[in-house]
Amino acid sequence: MPLAADDTLDLTGVPCPKNAARTLLRIMTMDEGEILKITIDDGEPVSLVPESVEDDGHIILERRQLPDTRWELWIQVE
Repeated sequence: MPLAADDTLDLTGVPCPKNAARTLLRIMTMDEGEILKITIDDGEPVSLVPESVEDDGHIILERRQLPDTRWELWIQVE
């Protein structure tokens, strides 16, 4: 069954650590169990953002590399 996002956030072009901070701020507005889909750039964001999310107690459900240099992260709010 494909994932369905309750909210989305495009962080393309947003540098570290602002992309991680914006992700966590958006998560704070969501309810437990909801899913946030974010789009981030390749490179440093691919390691920093998931680490920040997991350190805050949330779950990375899936990482998808897009045909360009971006990634989608599917995050379950805990």
